[in-house]
Amino acid sequence: MTETNTPTTRRELHGAPSAEGRVTRLVIMGPQGAGKGTQAARLAEIFEIPAISTGDIFRANIAGGTELGKLAQEYSAKGELVPDEVTDSMVRDRLAEDDVHAGFLLDGYPRNAHQVEALDAILGDLGWELDGVIELTAARDELLERIAKRAEVEGREDDTPAAIERRLDIYDAETAPLTAAYAERGILAQVDGLGEISEVTDRIVAALAQQLG
Repeated sequence: MTETNTPTTRRELHGAPSAEGRVTRLVIMGPQGAGKGTQAARLAEIFEIPAISTGDIFRANIAGGTELGKLAQEYSAKGELVPDEVTDSMVRDRLAEDDVHAGFLLDGYPRNAHQVEALDAILGDLGWELDGVIELTAARDELLERIAKRAEVEGREDDTPAAIERRLDIYDAETAPLTAAYAERGILAQVDGLGEISEVTDRIVAALAQQLG
């Protein structure tokens, strides 16, 4: 019997020898406790692309004293949410940088229907499109248990059961329209986020390989 190996590089994933064929542009999403940050870092290494989180983008703009960073800081200082348009502009600027020409993995964006449209416009202007959207899934009771354990280890008093439930409810409500939209386009890969870290990574890569063909 012939042994089959899970693809672990962009070339194997796409099955194309050209540099452009190996470009991988992805979005990863998942509820708190699903291990999204861990998997984003591993996938970035596997596909040799930068993992771009909205948190990192905000911090870079604020630390760099950019106009967008100053604007974001003004809203935050007043206890207000940073408007989508500011976040969109930061993402647009980040995707214009040289290191994303070989692909990228967006973590934390898009978060709502407006941002889905904004990302489409940004990528359209660049002549690009998404290859895939990964959603890590997990049973709620498992997520609650994971987050509660982490809160205990890290001494996070804000991670009360009620607060965790509320954040998971918000995630479900905000993400459902996004995943539905990407599923309709045929680019959504839903992957079980529970299990050993390496096993979850293998599941994601295998799902992407099947989807991108």
